[in-house]
Amino acid sequence: MRRLALALVLLVAAAAAHAVTPNEMLDDPALEARARALSAELRCLVCQNQSIDDSDAPLAHDLRVLLRERITAGDSDAEVMDFLVERYGEFVLLKPRFGASTALLWAAPFVLLIGGAVAAFGAMRRRKMAGAGAASSTPLSADEKSKLDEILSR
Repeated sequence: MRRLALALVLLVAAAAAHAVTPNEMLDDPALEARARALSAELRCLVCQNQSIDDSDAPLAHDLRVLLRERITAGDSDAEVMDFLVERYGEFVLLKPRFGASTALLWAAPFVLLIGGAVAAFGAMRRRKMAGAGAASSTPLSADEKSKLDEILSR
């Protein structure tokens, strides 16, 4: 039973890893390697969490074909990426470029981490101050002490 499950998992994983069809591939191995490297950096606009290299969506197929057309036309890697970003926006990149429009996206994890650390430090400090405040409270007056003794003696 375990072997069947493992074989099924491997079969599904292998099918997803080979979304590029043979008719899309370029004849030149060097150009195909460039195309595969670039397509691994581009997001499938339908699936959104897969690269176009891994996606079976028709739009991903169209993007792979377009990418290979640009490479065979002689565009450099940067020119191909710039063309696709200009056409589809920054969202097409799996790893967005750092710029004015994406600065918040890149800075957010660090801001949240620092904010969480400051909040935790503040909470610990308030807890420590509250504990110290309770220990240094003023002693009971004679009237309060007698009322406490009366309550405790009941």
